Parts: sequence; structure tokens; C-alpha cells
Amino acid sequence: MAGSRIEVCAPIAGVFYRRPAPGEPPYVEVGDRVQKKQVLCLLETMKVFQKIKAPAAGRVVEIPAEDGQPVADGSVLLVLEED
Repeated sequence: MAGSRIEVCAPIAGVFYRRPAPGEPPYVEVGDRVQKKQVLCLLETMKVFQKIKAPAAGRVVEIPAEDGQPVADGSVLLVLEED
């Protein structure tokens, strides 16, 4: 039986980044298993980078946000299926 779906949302408007630096691999891909508090992505606001962490252990099932693109406050960045 599948767990509940958790939407990981932007806590503030900013630019969404899937990788720690250009040329580096993404933090996570669809299908990856993650642990609670694992870094999933970055959100840049006014030259400050905020690490967005998993609220629970689970599996990444969707990444609707586009890498390097602006997102609004409350936008869904990733969707997890809780273990």
C-alpha cells in the first residue's frame, strides 16, 4: 500500500535549483528514495541560498518546478510519497 503524498513547497518566492552548483548532479531525481531532512534542492532569494529538506522519508514521485526558474511563495517544488 502506497504512503501519503507530501508536497514540498517553496517557503518564499525565489529561484529553484535542483543542483548544488552548475555541472554538478541534481540532489534528487524522480524515483529516488530520500531520508527525513535530506537536502532536496536549493531556493535562492536575494543572493541567499536556502536548502530545502525532506519533511519525511519517502520516494520522489514528481518534480514540477523547473531548474533555474523563478517560483512563487507556496509553489510545489517536489512531491514525495511517504514510506
